[in-house]
Amino acid sequence: MGESAQPKIVSHEKWQSAIEELREKEKELTRSQDAINAMRRRLPMVKIDKSYAFESANGEVSLSDLFDGRKQLIVYHFMFAPDADAGCPGCSWVTDAMSHPAHLNARDTSIVLVSRAPLEKLLAYKQRMGWDLPWVSSFGSDFNYDFNATNDDGENHVVSVFLRDGDDIYRTYYTDQRGVEHLGSHWTWLDLTPFGRQEPWEASPDGWPKGEMYWDKRHDEYGE
Repeated sequence: MGESAQPKIVSHEKWQSAIEELREKEKELTRSQDAINAMRRRLPMVKIDKSYAFESANGEVSLSDLFDGRKQLIVYHFMFAPDADAGCPGCSWVTDAMSHPAHLNARDTSIVLVSRAPLEKLLAYKQRMGWDLPWVSSFGSDFNYDFNATNDDGENHVVSVFLRDGDDIYRTYYTDQRGVEHLGSHWTWLDLTPFGRQEPWEASPDGWPKGEMYWDKRHDEYGE
């Protein structure tokens, strides 16, 4: 990185003024996000009439069982195909960044990872990554296909949200593609830095370091 690529060096007063100018834009974004969140809470729902079976460490479980007695359920459709040797690196980033489930549980919400790979592969990878989150296999069921987590092109990362009312289950929300990236707070933290995510699509100053589009790795693959 050459000197010409560096931001201007200014007095503390000018720097603070620039920060305050940016802060107004950040506040606009926060208010806009609040409004979007409010819209999401008012979305209509669709009832789930189909039964699904999953393999868990405790045996076969249903979609209702995944709620673990709570009213809300977040499912992260983790990309791990049956013939894959390891989970998706990007999904691993997202899972690394997930908060302790106790904070969600305290608000009547459960969170579960679901993948199509056989359970033994999921449990081995879970141990490798050092994760404690519940993870079940949908291998042999239509669950991934019905929720667009698997299609003719392969696996897709999706977040699905469900609400349970007695014995009835409803899907209230889902997102995929870049819609899930705010869940992986590594990107959010990097967005605060001068270099950003260092991906080729970002609007950064000339000379700023850039890597490949998908250069995230599993946390035990970076070496030194």
